[in-house]
Amino acid sequence: MIKGNKVYLTTIEQGDLEQLRHWRNLPHFRKYFREYREISTTMQQNWFEHVVNGDNKTIMFAIRMNNTDELLGCCGLCYINWVHRHSDLSLYIGKDEAYIDEEGIAEESCKLLFDYGFGELGLNKIWTELYEFDHQKINLYKKFGFQEDGYLRKQYYYEGKWWGSYLLSLLGEEYGGKPDS
Repeated sequence: MIKGNKVYLTTIEQGDLEQLRHWRNLPHFRKYFREYREISTTMQQNWFEHVVNGDNKTIMFAIRMNNTDELLGCCGLCYINWVHRHSDLSLYIGKDEAYIDEEGIAEESCKLLFDYGFGELGLNKIWTELYEFDHQKINLYKKFGFQEDGYLRKQYYYEGKWWGSYLLSLLGEEYGGKPDS
């Protein structure tokens, strides 16, 4: 368990899967994810067994409220390259169907995840690809100092239109633990 002031990060359990699947299948969430299809119960179970519990290149966490243990969302480090010490970032807040909330849950979850990734795991870089209309995550990650590494033109087709995506990253040496306010 990785504990913060409001939330803690812990293992994803079998009992969390249906709620996580529900959130992932919300159309206003799914548009932001690389997995564009609706996720079936079987697909969610396979992800849990083969990725969460069976892939040493992925470390996923349930985000829970400190005082109630309520499941709030999910975050993790994916496609970890243990030789070159970098990882892709995954995060969403399902509580109240927020995606990225305004109460600071996503922000604190990021801080805990970054402390763990850069501190305990010794990662050099945490990166992500975000579609250009994902303003909530772009703004959140830039608070932590993420820099734009590139822009992929016409990378994603959504609502009858092509959208680009940004490649953003944060280096361990740039991470100070607190977002810029």
